[in-house]
Amino acid sequence: MALSESQIPPDAQHYLVCGTEDCERNCQFYCNDCHQPMCEQCRDEHQKNKKTKNHEVVLYKLRKRPLPVEKCKIHPTRHIELLCEECQIPICSKCTGTKEHRGHAFTDLELVFAEKCSHCQIEITKIRSYFEPTSQDLKKEIAGDVTEIKKIMEGIRTSIKTEAEAVKKLVDTVTSDNIEQADKIEQSFLQTLNRQNQEIDYYINYLNDLIKTYYGYLSPSNIEQLTFALKSENLIIRPIPETSKTVPPVFTAGQYRKEDVAKLLGRITVPNTKPENRKIKPMETVSTQMKPTGKQRKQDREKSDVKQTLSLSSSVTKVREFTIPGVERVFHISLGQSGRLWVSDGRAYIVQTDLQGNQLQKIQTSVKSSEGYHTVTQDGDLIYTDNKVINRITPDNTITEFIKTGDWEPFSIHSSHINGDILVGMVKDGEHSKVTRYNKTGTEIQNIQRNNKGRALYSYPRYITENINGDVCVSDWVEHAVVVVDKSGQHRFSYTGQRSRFTPYGICTDVLGHILVCDDKSKTVHLLDQDGQFLSLLLTPKQGVKYPRSVCVDDNNLWFGQRFTNTVKVFKYLQ
Repeated sequence: MALSESQIPPDAQHYLVCGTEDCERNCQFYCNDCHQPMCEQCRDEHQKNKKTKNHEVVLYKLRKRPLPVEKCKIHPTRHIELLCEECQIPICSKCTGTKEHRGHAFTDLELVFAEKCSHCQIEITKIRSYFEPTSQDLKKEIAGDVTEIKKIMEGIRTSIKTEAEAVKKLVDTVTSDNIEQADKIEQSFLQTLNRQNQEIDYYINYLNDLIKTYYGYLSPSNIEQLTFALKSENLIIRPIPETSKTVPPVFTAGQYRKEDVAKLLGRITVPNTKPENRKIKPMETVSTQMKPTGKQRKQDREKSDVKQTLSLSSSVTKVREFTIPGVERVFHISLGQSGRLWVSDGRAYIVQTDLQGNQLQKIQTSVKSSEGYHTVTQDGDLIYTDNKVINRITPDNTITEFIKTGDWEPFSIHSSHINGDILVGMVKDGEHSKVTRYNKTGTEIQNIQRNNKGRALYSYPRYITENINGDVCVSDWVEHAVVVVDKSGQHRFSYTGQRSRFTPYGICTDVLGHILVCDDKSKTVHLLDQDGQFLSLLLTPKQGVKYPRSVCVDDNNLWFGQRFTNTVKVFKYLQ
């Protein structure tokens, strides 16, 4: 590996040359007494010489550096060679007799200089072997954070534009409705005014006819007819028809401010959390451990932090409750991005709402299913089963055919949070069941159907999820069990409940590897560890549980839905 400019020592040369006269061999050793670099042959001769055999000859890198030649400022003919330990200043031998240093202790300055040089060499080694490489790693980690922040902010900008487009669509819809209402009001008023105008036209024609009649009676030859007419009631002028002046409608402008629009569109907030210091490995472990990348360190730190900071709470607390418009039941919940969720009710509808229960989208499928037949991918797309097809709907509401399942009918589906794989629980001819794994592009990569003894693992894979260790967890109400296999498809265990008959429905796993499953029979939500050991009844009738059907989790909270109600309840159970 090439040295950086800062790593090249100022006295570096192409190679070290022996300091003995007429010898040009490479230097490997150094005589601390003569301050002379030596090759191996010259060292042997130096140590055989009677005058120099007691000299200290060491490896070149362990040499004592010679004391720089410097004249004493008080005695210019003398060299500085001692250190006054009291005054901590370098002096010459003649200075020891002056009154300023009389009675002081002195140390050979060459020994002090050698000690300081050795210390500097050690510090240089520390810098090159630890501090500089660690700093470079931090630069890489910071660069990774820069990339991540840019990605996050781009996502936020996309969300802002998406919110704005949604509001624009609502504005366009309301505007269109208002204009349509105005058109209808205008049409109604014009019809009334046209009818009144027509009545006046009829009356004017009547008056003209009456005038003609009167003129006819003015003829002198019609005295008898005039006498008869004067007695007739037909010659009495009818009153002018009544008309009414219309009261025009009034448009009341909306009352809004910039702050109101900002609330409607959402806002960016920076959590009021003290940034954590970047973790640096202790210096003594650097040389023996492989350095992970900045991205890997960040992921490991986040996983470690979750396990260290989260644990089961001593109690379960309801933090939110809201109704889902457009559905009558909550058979399955899929949490999406930006605080949005999808809910299905078994009537072929999937409804998307925000956290206040405001309906954002409603999709009609051809399958009336009470299973967990939809999920949200890592990219934020909704995928759902529809007969023997799996469809994908992107955030821009484009629905595309994603996967065809052939003769198998898909009932349950889950998008992996680990690698984006798609897990699908399927049934064929009402007799055969399996779980199929697809990759993110929809390519089939695994089928899980039987255990090691050849026995079918599933009868009806109604709900499906994946644990943090890669286990595939299936809620099978026909088997009255939660069936769990590892990521290779090997059967690990089946959980069949506690004392009463177990009828599982909705299932999910959390960031600690717990398995949460609804039990219709006992009207509870069971909490298991990732090895299938029962821990507790997380939700019971005390929390208003009557007909548990669906569960899902975010980092801290449990989202819960039931049959016969369109209410979603959110509980905090981790602390």
